[in-house]
Amino acid sequence: MTQRVELATVMDRLAVDELITDYARAVDDADWASYEGLFVAEGRADYRSAGGIEGRVGEVAVWLAESMALFGMRQHLIVNRRVSFGQREQDLGDTARVEADYVNPMRFAGGESSATVPDFVAGGRYVFALLRTYDGWRFAGVVVEEKWRRLAERGLS
Repeated sequence: MTQRVELATVMDRLAVDELITDYARAVDDADWASYEGLFVAEGRADYRSAGGIEGRVGEVAVWLAESMALFGMRQHLIVNRRVSFGQREQDLGDTARVEADYVNPMRFAGGESSATVPDFVAGGRYVFALLRTYDGWRFAGVVVEEKWRRLAERGLS
């Protein structure tokens, strides 16, 4: 690999990392317009393993807005990112796949505001399919593979 190609790969990795961070912040901050803007127009998301739906990003954003309203506090921690770049139409690096583990603590809305322990914690793996666009990297698809969840017992903190 030449230095120029290596630098381009590092820049792509940083851009992909930023997109995934933007995804977590959009969900945690209930910024559904930003969430939709992270996807290509025909992008899809699949939350079925976590009890959700699968579909086009617009309909999934509506479902997320309704279901995430149950939680007054959300924090997606997305770690252990494994990035691989692919090719499309003979151009190296126009697609990417990221597998990343997550831990997602949440507190139910309307709970005690002084409580600091989450009521609900889930974990698993995201599989992100990315596409390079004229506007930068965007998600073509997001699949949630929930592996576990824990609901805190009431009265404990």
